[in-house]
Parts: sequence; structure tokens; C-alpha cells
Amino acid sequence: MSSPQDVVYAIDPLHDSRWPEFVGRHPNSSVFHTRGWLQALQRTYGYQPVAFTMSAPSRALTNALLFCVVRSWLTGNRLVSLPFSDHCEPLVEQPEQFTTLSGFIDRVRSQKRWKYVELRSSDSLLDFAGSFSKITTYCLHRLDLRPSLDQLSKGFHKDCIQRKISRARREALSYEAGSSYSLLDQLYGLLQLTRSRHHLPSQPVEWFRNLLTCMSENACIRIASRAGQPVAGILTLRHGKSLVYKYGGSDTRFNNLGGTVMLLWEAIKEAKQAGAEIFDLGRSDLDNPGLIAFKGRWSAECSTLNTWRAPLVATSLWGRQGLKICCAKGVFARMPDGVLTLAGRLLYRHIG
Repeated sequence: MSSPQDVVYAIDPLHDSRWPEFVGRHPNSSVFHTRGWLQALQRTYGYQPVAFTMSAPSRALTNALLFCVVRSWLTGNRLVSLPFSDHCEPLVEQPEQFTTLSGFIDRVRSQKRWKYVELRSSDSLLDFAGSFSKITTYCLHRLDLRPSLDQLSKGFHKDCIQRKISRARREALSYEAGSSYSLLDQLYGLLQLTRSRHHLPSQPVEWFRNLLTCMSENACIRIASRAGQPVAGILTLRHGKSLVYKYGGSDTRFNNLGGTVMLLWEAIKEAKQAGAEIFDLGRSDLDNPGLIAFKGRWSAECSTLNTWRAPLVATSLWGRQGLKICCAKGVFARMPDGVLTLAGRLLYRHIG
């Protein structure tokens, strides 16, 4: 017979009044746990967020595992923590809570006949050994912002970072930051150029509009331009004492000007001024050594991030890994840019 503390409750984080305060104080929470991120996912793709907790409705939240229900006739119905999120740590106090919650969730999956449950975590103390299998490993880079700006800049790679920052100054690149649709139009154009180079569809522009609306002042677009021509752009998200670099794009004709490096340096300076202590540079695929090396040149610390799935199932052709397979086979490479954009609008809600 289970004890009272083993009872698990399902709650709606978009409407449970306890959720914002809980996410605000939990040390392992991230921007991906916030209502703004969840609202953007729901508005754009129709994903329904749900959290499972051992905290009774009459008590303050002390633990939770957060998911979105992804319903798709193409890739199957499943629980994902969380779609399009670099990571989404289980918010627990002790490993035993995770064991209870994850076991309950896997039983719910079986009862509802969902295809699988997926979790993304860098916490090595949690026990995934039960029903979960590791399906993907990434590098997760984070830069400690607590040293002074002078100490930080001296830690950057001399040729690849420091000199490019200086080059951007010499080129007198203009810099603009904010959350206007005008800046979004410039960023989205750069993102489309970048995705097209890799023969991958862009996420729909509605996703970025919803991010700006739902994240409000916690979302920021930064654009570097030369003579009115956007050359690089990034989108960052803020939560607590952390700033996340989530999206970036550039025009390769101007990469030698150092636009992206300048934007990241401006983001670091502004984050420090706002009291941030961590600059999260996001996850990188292990088969992308160039991106891993670029993030390492900022002296960012790399940790292991794993994706876990229960039960282990074959990768769908149109899943996240399926996109890489299609790219490798040249499926997207043969699509004109307009068709590639349409493919993104149609497929991303099924990828999650």
C-alpha cells in the first residue's frame, strides 16, 4: 500500500497559481519551465502542458516533472519534456521523488497508449535505469558570468573571439536590441538563410512572434548591421540569473566582420549589468565539432546532456533525428526555399 506522500497529482502549469512562484525559486528551473515558454508552445503548435507532482493541491509545490502532450497522426502521441527546449530538468528535491514521479508517468503512458515519454536532463544524480533508455547525448555549454568583464574577455580565444570583437568595432557595425516585429523580420530572414544553408526547414515565423508576445521583456532580439544590411542576429531568453542564447542566424557574405561574436559579447555585457550569473549557450550535437569548438572558445564549461526515452522506440522519419537523416539523404537539399519554408510550417508541430 502506498503512503500518502507517494500520491501523484497532474496539474496544469498555465493555470495552477503555484507554478510561477515554484519555478521562480527552484534552483534547477530554467526559462523552459516558465509560463511564457509554455504559452508560446501551446499557441504555435497546440501542445498541452502538464506537470506531475507529489505536492497536494492545498500545499505549496516542492517538486514536479513538466511535459507537453504532443498529439500527432504522423509521429504518434507522446509526452515530451519539453518540445524545442534544449533541456528541462526534473524539479525535485531528492532523487527518490524523481523515481516515484517517473514511475507513475510511465504507467500513465502505458494506460493511455502514448508512444513514449521523453526527458532531457544533465543531472547525473537521477536514476533513469528503470524503464528509460538513453537515446541521444549532447554537449551543454554554460559560461560563468560572475568574474569581471575584463576577466571574462581575457578568457576568450584570442584569435577567434577577441580579434573578431575588435574587428566588429573597426567595421563600425551598428547594433540594435529589442523585441519589435521589425527586428524579428530581420532576424527571421537571417535564420532562413542559415537553415537553407543546412538544407533544413525554418520553424514558422508564428513561433517567434508568440515567443516575443508570451515572453514579454524576457525575450530580446539583437541585430548587427552594416550600412543598413543585417549581417547577424540572435535571440536570447532571460530567467532569473540566467540568460539563454536560443537562436542565431547570419549572412555568410559578412561573417568575416565578426557580427555574431559582437552580438554575443553585447549580450554578455548586458546580462552582467542585469545581475545574471550564467550565460547558457545551449546544447550542441556531438557530430557538430565546429559548433562545440566555437562555444568552447568563449571559455564556456561543457557538461553532458542526455535525452531519455521510455520505452525505447525507433526514430520516426519526421522526428528530430529524422530531420538529420533527411538532410543527410539530401531530401531537403532538393527543395526550393519556398517549399522548404512550407515544409517547416507543416512538419514542426509533429516533431516536438
